[in-house]
This record gives sequence, C-alpha cells and structure tokens, in this order.
Amino acid sequence: MSDYNKILNLYPKKRINLDLNYQKIYENHYIHNREGKGIGNYLSKVMESWMHKKVASVIKKDILEIGAGNINHLRYEKNYLNYDIVEPFENLYRNNPQKKKIRNIFSSLHQVNNKYDKIISIAVLEHLTDLPNEIQLCKKLLKDDGIFQVAIPCEGEFAFKLGWMLTTAISFKLKYKLDYSRIIEYEHVNTMDEIITILKHHFNIKKIKRSPFILPFKNLSFYAYLECEHM
Repeated sequence: MSDYNKILNLYPKKRINLDLNYQKIYENHYIHNREGKGIGNYLSKVMESWMHKKVASVIKKDILEIGAGNINHLRYEKNYLNYDIVEPFENLYRNNPQKKKIRNIFSSLHQVNNKYDKIISIAVLEHLTDLPNEIQLCKKLLKDDGIFQVAIPCEGEFAFKLGWMLTTAISFKLKYKLDYSRIIEYEHVNTMDEIITILKHHFNIKKIKRSPFILPFKNLSFYAYLECEHM
C-alpha cells in the first residue's frame, strides 16, 4: 500500500472533544490569536510573517485564499486584479475594512465555481479534517498554468512545538490557567508530513522551502512553504 493510501485511510478525521472550560474561551481566544493580541500572540504573528512574504512573492491576477481569517494576508499582495476568499468564520472578518477589497466571500470551497491563477493557503491545511477532498477541490479550481501556494507550520516537528510553547502557550496559561497543548491538539489535526504526502499525490511540488529560524532543516524550522502546479 502506498503512503498516500495509508494516509487516506485516516480521513475524514475527528477532532478531540474540548471540555467546558475550553469551550467558554475558545472563540475569544481564536479571534485574539488571529489579530495578534497579547504578547504571545504578537510574537507568533511576527514569526508567521515569513509565510505571508513567501506567498506574496508570486504575483498573479486572480487569487483565491483558503481560510482567510481576518484577511491579514491581503496587505502583502500587490498588483492583483480579483481577490476571493473562503472563510467559514464570519466573526473574523465582519468589521474588517479590508473586506471592501474582496470580490467574493465563500464559506466553503464547495461554493466556488471560478478558476484561479493562484490559490493560496496560509496556516490552514493543518486544520482541515477532510484534507484529501479539500485538496482535490483546489486542483479543480486552479487554472492549467496556475500555482497553488501552501504555507504551513512544521506540525509534528520539534522546533514548531518549541516555538508555540515559548510564546502563545505561556500567555494562554497566564490568561486562562489552561494548557495550550489541548488547543493545538484540537486544531492541528494534520502533520506536515501528511500534508506533503497528499499534495504530492495531486500536484507537482516544484519548490519546498523552510523558514530559516532556527535552521531551515527538519525539526529545526517553524514553517514550510510549498509551490505546487498541475502535473
């Protein structure tokens, strides 16, 4: 059995259950985390800027962002014509002034019927419980000469775990008196290796880069960037 078929058997995945203490603060924490509020979240956002800059380095006219959150990536993009987003959590972007720059807002990839020069996903694929099907949809929505840019945390590796333990986890513990690892376990259902294996099955991955801090090697980098194209 191939590595892809072995991984395919894991999907769709199920999230762990969060107890009441986590449920009470989850939405508030999630919004603050996306906005970079608090010193731990702020440091995390600074480190994440590497992913945004990598994705914005390729200029295309028609862009679809998957999991746009509070539309924090849009300010990095230049010289685009149309910018559409997929984001199911409306509270993240409802009052955002950047919203006026968006052509279409979808709550699911299944609603999208356009084709794009560039589809982007920044710190999103690790969250998707039905990742193989979502990647297959991206493949259908990408133009023949288009590019699918993926930026992900190196989930499952040492440096990424150390990174959130020394930033977000500390502020989370001080604020809520709860263990942040439970949130990570709930949110990050896919490892970096799983994501790459699924991408390789559907796309030609023409470039993989790791963030330079600590070092751009396995277990010593926080984030990874991939450029994918049709086979």
